[in-house]
Parts: sequence; structure tokens; C-alpha cells
Amino acid sequence: MKRQLIVRAFAGAVLLGSAAALAPAAMAQVSINIGIGVPPPAPVYEVVPPPRAGYVWAPGYWDWDDHGHKHAWKKGHWVGERPGYVYEQPRWVRASNGWVLQPERWNRGPGRGDDDDQGHGHDHDRGRGGYHCPPGHAKKGEC
Repeated sequence: MKRQLIVRAFAGAVLLGSAAALAPAAMAQVSINIGIGVPPPAPVYEVVPPPRAGYVWAPGYWDWDDHGHKHAWKKGHWVGERPGYVYEQPRWVRASNGWVLQPERWNRGPGRGDDDDQGHGHDHDRGRGGYHCPPGHAKKGEC
């Protein structure tokens, strides 16, 4: 009986320890850009709804459907406004490995006054919750 109790306690400790060790890994984020050889089709015409206070219209765009191995249209939708930032919709760019979808992002608006920004409005690599251009991509003109 005592031995069973020790085995259960040990098994519980091992289970708890492995759960604690795996928790940070489950929260990690990975960003992978996969190039495809097929350019996106022409955009689909969508009627832009009337303005909505506190929101910005995110136009529809062609996404890549890995399961169907083809482009799939994602309809436009409203996103919450971020004061001081300008929304930039997802866009396809030609890269060395084919066509790559750049995700939507929020660029710092004009007149924000950062000397290192050089008037471009991009929030590259500043760690303030804005867009981050992956290492090496800016030099290739992919961001």
C-alpha cells in the first residue's frame, strides 16, 4: 500500500514536471515564409461598407490554401483602430523563393518624430508591438 502511494506520487510529480516544461514551448510563436511559384489572381471586387467609428476596413485578399494547393479569397472585415498607426493590408511580394504573402501590419503614422524612422512610417524591429521584419528580409526588399 505504501509502495503504491509512493509510485502514484512519483508519477504525479513526473506528469506535473513535464507539463510545466512543455508550457513555454506551447506559447512560442514561429514565423515561416514559404514561397509559392504561382502569383495571386487579380483582386476580387468588394463593396466597401460605410465607415464605422473606431474601426478600419481591412480589404479582402488572396491567401494560400495549403490543403487545396491554391489561392483562396479572404473577405474584407473590420479591425479595431490603433490611434497613431496606419493599417496596411496583406500583400503578395516576389521573393527569391517565389511569391510570399506579407501579413497585415500596423505602420506608425506620419509625424511620429522618430529620427531612425526616416519618414517611412515602418515600425521595424523596435519591440513596441508593431510590425517586425524578419532578419535578412529588409535587405532583400521583402519588407
